[in-house]
Amino acid sequence: MTTYEYSCAHCGRFVQRLPMGSAPSALDCPACGSRAGRVYSSPGLIRAPARLTTLREHEERSREEPEVIRRGSAAAPTARPAHPALARLPRSR
Repeated sequence: MTTYEYSCAHCGRFVQRLPMGSAPSALDCPACGSRAGRVYSSPGLIRAPARLTTLREHEERSREEPEVIRRGSAAAPTARPAHPALARLPRSR
């Protein structure tokens, strides 16, 4: 069900829940019975916290422009693997 908004000339605005795509351009006002036209308004969007928005923007930018690491990693390439099964994996030299 989708919420549609209508405006009555006498009573003001009211909302009506109808199946998506089935809203008529005019409805009878539930308070006075006169015809009310459909109002097209912006959808009710939920605002995300600033930190989440920043992280999403960073993630989207990294798809096209990944950060380049100029230094080697902190772990030495000859460091022993933490798990014994990883020691059996082939390594490039």
